[in-house]
Amino acid sequence: MPDRILVTGASGFIAAHAILELLDHGYEVRGTLRDLSKAEHIRAVLGQYNHKASTIEFVSATLTDRNCWNAAVHGCDGIFHLASPVPIEQPRDPDELVIPARQGALNVLRAAQLAGIKRVVMTSSVYAVIYHANAESRKQTGNDWTDLSTPGLTPYAISKTVAEQAARDFAETADGIELVTVLPSLVLDPALEPDYGSSLEALLLLLNGSYPLLPKLGFAIVDVRDVASLLRIAYEAPEAAGQRLICSSDFRWFVDISKQLVNEFPDYKKQLPTRQIPNALVKVLARFDKVIAYILSDLDRVIEYDCTPAESLGWRPRSAEEAISAGARSLIELGLV
Repeated sequence: MPDRILVTGASGFIAAHAILELLDHGYEVRGTLRDLSKAEHIRAVLGQYNHKASTIEFVSATLTDRNCWNAAVHGCDGIFHLASPVPIEQPRDPDELVIPARQGALNVLRAAQLAGIKRVVMTSSVYAVIYHANAESRKQTGNDWTDLSTPGLTPYAISKTVAEQAARDFAETADGIELVTVLPSLVLDPALEPDYGSSLEALLLLLNGSYPLLPKLGFAIVDVRDVASLLRIAYEAPEAAGQRLICSSDFRWFVDISKQLVNEFPDYKKQLPTRQIPNALVKVLARFDKVIAYILSDLDRVIEYDCTPAESLGWRPRSAEEAISAGARSLIELGLV
């Protein structure tokens, strides 16, 4: 019998691609949803890409409800823990993200231990890595951790760091649990439906002409299909046990992303910004705009990553250009821009 994998947060952007990856490789899938009324819609969307989507089982579960998880994991062989709050706008109170992220991770791991499930693969983020004194001096590795005392940390960065640390602390003392964490950089690639979550928001804002000028801001990019493949590899590879696997491809400034989109989608040339705003002016604007205020710590910052541990398991990422192109094309084809 094929392994049955529990995918938490099954309505999410990464989760949808992870489910397709699992179905493509012969696994059975059970997904958790806060609202089971979404189940048929998800089956229908994923069914356009894999006919086995009709076999996906869904169960109701909430991150902060400890009592629901024993039933959710029952009969499963492994877990992809992907459920975690990912806001488009950062809340004023970090606990709005930190509490559900931390409690959810611990609730899933406790249930896995009781059920005798050995391998749990959890998505974290490079935000749990990059905020410390030496981040720009060398490639970041799985040994690096965000320093929670760093000024200006976003609630999202705090939540990813706290949740992963709590999960690792639990796994180190829990008998029988092998925790692997996968840490993506900025995740792009095709949306499967109009309700794509927050991952493609940056491309949408560029294509919609929301910003006439761009801050000197850039990120390393990873294709969501490559995140999904690494999640599967992390489950299958015995040597992945206990590892933090960073998954990233190339670094791109937002202005260069916009210039790529101008070349590939000339109909949107008028909306797409190709000039940068001086950092000094961004800092002035940040006094009046909380969204801008949250990017100040990333201005003019280039972070590189060591993905050797993931690559040693056989993982090979697509280029940033391919992820950017596919993501933008999907937004256009879905009529979102």
